[in-house]
Amino acid sequence: MKPPEVLETTQLTLRPPVIEDAEAIFARYAQDKEVTKYLIWRPHKNVTETRVFVERCMRVWKEGNCFPWVVMRKVDDALIGMIELRIKSGEADLGYVLARETWRQGYATEMAKAVVSWALGQEEFTRVWATCDCDNLASARVLEKVGLKFERVLKGYIVHPNISDDLRDSLLYDIKRYES
Repeated sequence: MKPPEVLETTQLTLRPPVIEDAEAIFARYAQDKEVTKYLIWRPHKNVTETRVFVERCMRVWKEGNCFPWVVMRKVDDALIGMIELRIKSGEADLGYVLARETWRQGYATEMAKAVVSWALGQEEFTRVWATCDCDNLASARVLEKVGLKFERVLKGYIVHPNISDDLRDSLLYDIKRYES
């Protein structure tokens, strides 16, 4: 099961990353400590790190288990973030990141809604889910806006290394296909 390579929304185009995206990804958000605060990876120190990341994104598309899209703003064709859908055992989970200057403009909701809607339209998936750090209230609101419901707190679920090297609690949100 592979999603479409390109997803279109009113304001955004989602497409698989190419190596030429590395410099824009690095400049727009991968090195930004505020953007990466709640992510599971540390800010990139240089564009070489970002190229390695983009190569991984390209490889997993071909392997067919993870599907990262770069998010392009249609009005100016600017790369503003990424969203990834990971598929396993009839379920799909997602994660996303946006450049700081695009926060609070509805882009996260728009891109997540496109991916969640596609996934829920596939009979192969019974559930779409995502987690976020308990302190990441903006991400929790995005997940609620796209129809995911708060399920529970996952105690000691994951390390967010830009906050602490200790396991942190996360909020689990999900939606089942029959609930949508």
